[in-house]
Amino acid sequence: MVDSNEMKHTDRVYAEPLPNTPAFEFNGQVADVFENMIDRSVPGYGLMLDMIALMTAHFAQPGSNCYDLGCSLGASTLRIRQQLPASCNVIGVDSSPDMVIRARRNVERDHSEAGIVIALQDARETPIENASVVVMNFTLQFIPDEDRSKLLRRIADGLNDNGILVLCEKIRFEDDGQQALIEDLHREFKRFRGYSDLEIAQKRAALENVLVPNSWELHQARLHQAGFTRVNKIVQCLNFVAILAGKF
Repeated sequence: MVDSNEMKHTDRVYAEPLPNTPAFEFNGQVADVFENMIDRSVPGYGLMLDMIALMTAHFAQPGSNCYDLGCSLGASTLRIRQQLPASCNVIGVDSSPDMVIRARRNVERDHSEAGIVIALQDARETPIENASVVVMNFTLQFIPDEDRSKLLRRIADGLNDNGILVLCEKIRFEDDGQQALIEDLHREFKRFRGYSDLEIAQKRAALENVLVPNSWELHQARLHQAGFTRVNKIVQCLNFVAILAGKF
């Protein structure tokens, strides 16, 4: 028997036919099922959270700030905080009021020593200061393409020496054949995770022109131009990657 509480948090946002599929937004309906949604939609998501924790443990500097830009429910924010000494601070920001409300509830249950703030704010307006770790966990792809380079430069400028950015993103491939193959495999992944063809099609329509992926090559070039001296892929599952960009 399926637990009723589990059913309540199962993603069924696109399970019924919609006459006109509205553009995707991080509203209360999405926030209520977001943990289930991202786990079933993003291959390797759990591993990426583990890598965020690992990179934080390795690179975080005592007395510094660590940022989670686009923190959603706070999953990566908490992974960061749990690896930090008491002298550090974690700043999680999100532009969705519904996500911020739920993230604040989630961090209240955590008793790690590092200071923490969850702010309702656009990542493009967040001051980056005395930073040793910055995380953007599937955030940049939702920011207008013309604003991405400027944001990456601001992050690089706000990082201390030996500071890092962990950037997790959906990517597209420059080769059309490879792009078509990986898109097919991603659809199969979502079917494997229990989504119907209707759900897959309607969510894809909702995300059109809302989530705009870049190629690995473009990410690499932008990060170097922003001032990062090393750029490496540390995880790739189908068309989802985690990138480590550092100033060292």
